[in-house]
Amino acid sequence: MVISYIHLGSLLPLALKCFKILYLNPPPFTFQQQDSEGYIAVEKNIVWHHATVTRERREKLNKHRAKVLWFTGLSGSGKSTLAHALEEELHQRGCRTYVFDGDNVRHGLCGDLGFSVQDRTENIRRIGEMAKLFVDAGVIALTAFISPIREDRDRARSLLPHGDFLEVYVKCSLEKCEERDVKGLYKRARAGEIPEFTGISSPYEEPLMPEVVIDTEFDALDESVAKMIKALEERGIIPNRVV
Repeated sequence: MVISYIHLGSLLPLALKCFKILYLNPPPFTFQQQDSEGYIAVEKNIVWHHATVTRERREKLNKHRAKVLWFTGLSGSGKSTLAHALEEELHQRGCRTYVFDGDNVRHGLCGDLGFSVQDRTENIRRIGEMAKLFVDAGVIALTAFISPIREDRDRARSLLPHGDFLEVYVKCSLEKCEERDVKGLYKRARAGEIPEFTGISSPYEEPLMPEVVIDTEFDALDESVAKMIKALEERGIIPNRVV
């Protein structure tokens, strides 16, 4: 058997060459730096490409404005039910819409996240950025998330121009939500099977100044949808239906 040995000194020139390439002439690789608040800032040699087909042209084609309707509230308050019912009504009116449902996005886009405060923040950050793109596409984006942290919702709002983010507080008492317990989650949370469950072992920060408040504890679904349609018409987001 013949064994070949490489003298370490022969590797020195190659190591120096690699050092010069990586450190003296760094390539446009992505690198990350953590700021004082713990958020990761990513720097790249990238430039936003401005398309010729603009949001304004898409809105003109769609015959309605593009907005983010951010439904927030406790689990069981009816966020997803209301968002999908509203989308059905808007679809019947010929509007371009899409619902980002809290459970659905965790099957893919946010499937790697849990429910810690940090993961909830990242979950909302991703949805905020995605909703922003949908608005640019001329779509009415409806997001149905507990989004319990006020600062996270405010950060999502800040991604969009003033007036493009409508916070919809789906108001319902914890007692009523727990009474409904459609998914059986409250029962499991009370039994200690689900840690960091909003309203039980994790806080929910109510919106301070939401654009719309829908009280699902007392209003029927069709009444809630009608209130949302009225709010959209009054703001000129969708045209008034001619009766």
